[in-house]
Amino acid sequence: MTERARTWLLAVTAGVAVAVAVIAAGFWLATVIDDTPEPDGTFVLDEPGIFEQPTDVINADVTGRQLPDVALSDADGTERRLDEFRGRPLVVKLWFSTCGPCKRELGDFAEVHAELGDDVQFVGVDPFDTVEAMERFAAERGVRYPLWRDTNFALTNELEIVGYPVTLFVSPEGRILRQTGEIDGEGLRAAIEELF
Repeated sequence: MTERARTWLLAVTAGVAVAVAVIAAGFWLATVIDDTPEPDGTFVLDEPGIFEQPTDVINADVTGRQLPDVALSDADGTERRLDEFRGRPLVVKLWFSTCGPCKRELGDFAEVHAELGDDVQFVGVDPFDTVEAMERFAAERGVRYPLWRDTNFALTNELEIVGYPVTLFVSPEGRILRQTGEIDGEGLRAAIEELF
């Protein structure tokens, strides 16, 4: 091999080695500053905080539709269906324990249920919490109406819910008369008086 060919081969080899080193350094740097989720889908937060659901989340409007007849479960794991309440006005509260607005309004729901529970059936549906977390959270706020779980997201998916909380006011025939997001005690009483 000539001296010129040897020099050229050495230069090409050095160039390839530099390119490989730069690419390897880039991959290493990307892993050091990577902020994508861990393989289990979680982020590691370096500062504590409170989750606030975006306020611009819009659920599908299901007003006028028939309440879906899907399988839910009570705290004992027994299958339950909202059709069990057919024949009575019904307030369905979809919530979960780490939802900020749910924390604010659940005490009002307990209070209104205590006042009107003989005339209007209330049921809480929780798609996320364990039975223990659901019952503890609701009990701390004085809730005494039935609490059911939507563990397979059957009701949530049928209603196209993406933001919580959701309250459904349902006629005795099972038709959804109104759907709201966060609602306080005064608004809850007014809606019940108007609709039922």
